[in-house]
Amino acid sequence: MKNIVVFTGAGISAESGLSTFRDSDGLWEKYSVEEICTHEAWERNPQLLVDFYNARRRDTLKAQPNAAHLAIAELQKKIPTTRIITQNVDDLHERAGAINVIHLHGEITKLRSSINETATVSLNGWEQHYGDRHPDGSLLRPYIVFFGEGVPYFTAACDIASTADIMIVVGTSLNVYPAASLLQYVPKKTQIYLIDPGQPAFNPLTPNITHIRKKATEGVPQVVENILNNAAERKL
Repeated sequence: MKNIVVFTGAGISAESGLSTFRDSDGLWEKYSVEEICTHEAWERNPQLLVDFYNARRRDTLKAQPNAAHLAIAELQKKIPTTRIITQNVDDLHERAGAINVIHLHGEITKLRSSINETATVSLNGWEQHYGDRHPDGSLLRPYIVFFGEGVPYFTAACDIASTADIMIVVGTSLNVYPAASLLQYVPKKTQIYLIDPGQPAFNPLTPNITHIRKKATEGVPQVVENILNNAAERKL
């Protein structure tokens, strides 16, 4: 059975109504990175960050998985060797039915210790109250990997990418590092499907890459259907 790796970015959740950071009408047009996505911002004005991520969490809880999330979950169900890596902090993959999703940039539905980047707690509902503490005694902060911080699960993601026979890349600009460098760890023989209506930053000379210029809700179900059909034919 082939190893399939799905790597998703903000574009897949945008179709569920969640604002992206980098599009022309994205969140960076309203807030600066320095205000709401750095450790210095947390130290300078933690209440601003609590309010900002409470709002993002509220939006996330209102959003629903779309056809792309559902297709990926179905692919994982039928081909259990499918692994999912996402740059997104929402839980739409999980709510679509996916399991063991690696979130490179954190999870909006969780809070983390201020002194241990992987010591997390789940949050019921959307509201964090500033001043709440982790069992280790430190202040709880949003479980978001701020700019300038390390990506805790990047090594694990690279290991997974290095095993891929097929890789599906969806809705990412491939401009955010180190996450964007995942494609460098994929074997040269791997078939890569890049699903994005725009022009992500990839080398067009990359071997075995197919750029499907469609939105996630159109392109992902088509690619998943083709993979499942091919898998069924091999068993005949």
